[in-house]
Amino acid sequence: MPLSALARGARLAALPLGFAGRSAVRAGKLLAGQPAELLTEELQRRTSRHLFRVLGELKGGAMKFGQMLSVFEAALPAEAMGPYRAALTLLQEAAPALPAEQVHRVLAAELGPDWRTAFQSFEDEPAAAASIGQVHRAIWGDGRPVAVKIQYPGAGEALLGDYARLGRAVKLCSVIAPGLDVQPMLDELRERVAEELDYRREAVAQRAFAEAYRGGGEVVVPDVVAATERVLVTEWLDGTPLSRVVRDGSPAERDAAGLAYVRFLLSGPSRAGYLHADVHPGNFRLLPDGRLGAVDFGAVKELPDGFPPAMGRLVRLALAEDWEGARAVLVQEGFLRPDARLEEDALRAFLTPIAEPARAERHRFSREWLRAQVANAAGAHRTALLRSLNLPPSYVLVNRVVGSAVAVLAQLDCTLPFREELLRWLPDGADAPDPA
Repeated sequence: MPLSALARGARLAALPLGFAGRSAVRAGKLLAGQPAELLTEELQRRTSRHLFRVLGELKGGAMKFGQMLSVFEAALPAEAMGPYRAALTLLQEAAPALPAEQVHRVLAAELGPDWRTAFQSFEDEPAAAASIGQVHRAIWGDGRPVAVKIQYPGAGEALLGDYARLGRAVKLCSVIAPGLDVQPMLDELRERVAEELDYRREAVAQRAFAEAYRGGGEVVVPDVVAATERVLVTEWLDGTPLSRVVRDGSPAERDAAGLAYVRFLLSGPSRAGYLHADVHPGNFRLLPDGRLGAVDFGAVKELPDGFPPAMGRLVRLALAEDWEGARAVLVQEGFLRPDARLEEDALRAFLTPIAEPARAERHRFSREWLRAQVANAAGAHRTALLRSLNLPPSYVLVNRVVGSAVAVLAQLDCTLPFREELLRWLPDGADAPDPA
């Protein structure tokens, strides 16, 4: 993991330079008479591979930003999906690993020089590697299989520094995902970085989730065994990564996983007092018994009173097509200034992606459906939306989680009783009118 600001900055600075070089080559081939469509596809493919390889190798904030982008793969235009879907989904599951000797140094610093006595066995080869840490299989002293998450040395400095330099990579996103506004996501990541660096805080949240979902049901959260600032030990959870279900799952597996996924995310605030905020597929597993396993609770938002009641009211008003009422709620919650003028079509474009799937008893989330929603929001009303809408601080993370979760459901291509789940868990939604 490159630690110096100079080294990390140089790697990120190379991204636009590489793109400029590839663009020049493309221009030359166009002059030579080669087909423009094939050259555009080649440019996208090479750009995406370069971008996500560098983000993965740098880990830290760079990789976390790449993982956040990966959930929006389903919103990409059909003609552009092929060149870089593999590069995107790669970041949902793995990244280059930390050498064993550095792993041992972290364990010694956090658990003491005799750290090995806490385990019956410990595998030096990581089972998974992510943005600020990697996970190793081990057997705890009492015989339990455990996952040992170890934070990369220097991850804090790298995470903070990356967000000051990622503006270069943000510009390339217009090549990979035209129309996707990623700057607000980057800003929100920067604000929450300190919370994810302390694994003791993560342990508190994971214990709350584990207790809330204990005793069966459709979701399993592994218990926390031990935690320090940079090492987190939890019970091991076998299963098929949700990203693999996205790629290879049967329709029945997709539907079952999608239902458990959306139910977990929506029920978290009511049941555990937290919203799981790192919703990319790499953090979820389809277990052999059909249940969904959830891991990685570093990014959470405390919502002890559940979702903001206004969310349920907005869904109810959108289902009833009461746009004047919806506008009043948006003003009350700080999304709109009182003097802002927003046409009905613009309000509809803003609220439809969450309300429209609840119009029928069952809704099919698909890439085609999501692309249509993105195109609608980015169409003629986009300027009015951007000029008039504000995102209150209390809604930033909630809004990002909802948008990302819808994108994951579209990746799964699943059909769900979404209306029932949405109105069950969002406050003020139980009395929503029947739109049928």
